[in-house]
Amino acid sequence: MKHAHQSILIINPFGIGDVLFSTPLLQNLCDNFPRAKILFLCNRRTAPILKNHPLISKIFVYERDEFVAVQQKSFWAGLKKYCHFISEIKKEEIDCAIDLSLNTLFGFFTWAAGIRYRYGLDYKNRGRFLTQKLKIDGFLDKHVSEYYLDVLKLMYIPIKKYGLSIGMDKQSQRWVDSFLTRYNFTNDFIVGIAPFGGEAFGKDAYFKRWPVEHFVKLIDRINVELKAKIFIFAGPKEKGNVSVMMSSIQNKNSCYEFTDASLEKIIALIDKCHLFVGNDTGPLRFADALDKKILAIFGPVDEKVYGPYPADKKKVVITKNLPCRPCYKKFRMSECLRDRECLKSISVDEVFAAVRRLL
Repeated sequence: MKHAHQSILIINPFGIGDVLFSTPLLQNLCDNFPRAKILFLCNRRTAPILKNHPLISKIFVYERDEFVAVQQKSFWAGLKKYCHFISEIKKEEIDCAIDLSLNTLFGFFTWAAGIRYRYGLDYKNRGRFLTQKLKIDGFLDKHVSEYYLDVLKLMYIPIKKYGLSIGMDKQSQRWVDSFLTRYNFTNDFIVGIAPFGGEAFGKDAYFKRWPVEHFVKLIDRINVELKAKIFIFAGPKEKGNVSVMMSSIQNKNSCYEFTDASLEKIIALIDKCHLFVGNDTGPLRFADALDKKILAIFGPVDEKVYGPYPADKKKVVITKNLPCRPCYKKFRMSECLRDRECLKSISVDEVFAAVRRLL
């Protein structure tokens, strides 16, 4: 039976990719509950990419490390912080939650906040506080977005396949327009490049990266043969890597790096790109949500599960068909016994030819 929900809380505490993979769910909910208020629970890193989303009215931020830090200092202070967080959710009088966290704690939050209808994914029996749930063993045989959309079946809602979506920050858009004017960008062809990324993998992030020397050669060819300007996107922790990379690029004057830009500014900058080339990383998801031409390079991760969504002719994924790939399955990475051959064997010629085809 389909209920007439007035307010819906979506819970996704994961990284940029996972949060954006849940945005097709938003449009489906708006189609079926046009008057409902949609709220979102996420972590601090992803909050900036949701606060300007036109379909989201309020965001709750749960940052695990902040709660743990308080709890380690004082059990009672930690308990008070949790109770305050739950009370803030309860104030909204939410009647429906969609829990994509795969974590018992968030189901408890929704139960304690008095949310009557609690739908979600049940991974390893962690959905004990959900009123209706879909059991999963991990994200294996289809795109993550489609796992998230499957929750709508529990709500008797027909599923429509929408692409990823993202909001734009007007102040950041003005900053980007000013930047383009200052550097005299007029009819320039702009290519966005994400040569690093993979923060969610921590110390193993390099396993997801096409070799940086390949990116340098690709940038040189794009500069010379396509006369393009290059926007390089990386995080503050990768500033040193970007500096080393920039020192190897032949035409540095055509390259601009944005390691200190906020996520809101990065989104606005990517919106100005005509083409985006990158590893399996957050900025690639921004380009996907902004409906850009994409050339994605995937190594250990299955592009059918974590790649651009939905599949489209202007979204090209380059991989190598090796018997050991994908080696990232059920949220675990197997030991690499082939020295990242799945990425190192992708040639610059191959990637540049794909760029030419996209154009």
